[in-house]
Amino acid sequence: MQTRAIPSNGLPFRKMHGAGNDFVILDSRGMTPVCTPEIARKIGDRHRGVGFDQLAEIRDGEDADIVIDFWNSDGSRAGACGNATRCIAWMVMSETGRDAISIRTTRGMLAGRMIGDEVWVNMGPPQLTWQEVPLAGDVDLLHLPLDGDPVAVGMGNPHAVFFVEDAEAVDVAGRGAPVERDPLFPEATNVEFAQVRGRNEIRMRVWERGTGITLACGSGACATAVAAHQRGLTDAKVRMEVDGGWLTLDWREDGVWMTGPVAHVFDAVLTADWLGA
Repeated sequence: MQTRAIPSNGLPFRKMHGAGNDFVILDSRGMTPVCTPEIARKIGDRHRGVGFDQLAEIRDGEDADIVIDFWNSDGSRAGACGNATRCIAWMVMSETGRDAISIRTTRGMLAGRMIGDEVWVNMGPPQLTWQEVPLAGDVDLLHLPLDGDPVAVGMGNPHAVFFVEDAEAVDVAGRGAPVERDPLFPEATNVEFAQVRGRNEIRMRVWERGTGITLACGSGACATAVAAHQRGLTDAKVRMEVDGGWLTLDWREDGVWMTGPVAHVFDAVLTADWLGA
């Protein structure tokens, strides 16, 4: 994919977050995309740039209302980002006055719906074979051969979900970082630590590949809800407390639907001199 030159008057962007999961959003509709691994790393630096958990670039779609590309702060690509997808769906529906849009990501075709004052996104059916996750080989996805007996679920990103007695007591970085790069995961993995509080409630904390600890992870929340229901621990619809707030997940026949808070923080412009330095 070709990228366009940085305009001399700078590059506009929007900062948003969903339950503390924060994003830089570049709107490249009507033009050539601009983001590269170098630009993602530069903007993602919380000390010298803007900082984000993920960067999302919006493009025009041929078979969808919009296309979204996702980047991690280390310059790698992310396959899905549920909270950013919710935030962008809210933004586009607010702009257009529509209550439904179609969104294409590398995950596939997703749907955004405004129901009352809540924006819901269908993150698609979970990926439940070792090839789809992907894993390095054919193992039992409900009981991975790793200490802690995690569950593997694909939601556009790979996920390893650990069920724990006390999510607050987990050393998320100490346990999450080694699992992220375990050879079982050829594309690395997100790592979730989930405490089941009841049939309809989960407390979850997360280590995201390419980023580290985040306050929320939409695809991780979906994967955790799927893993808990597969293990028989919860119903198909749950509320989930993450470090940054609450999300609601509903695993239906057509996919895992998710809703939660949306915040538009500010709009600003990245200077061409800084981007080119």
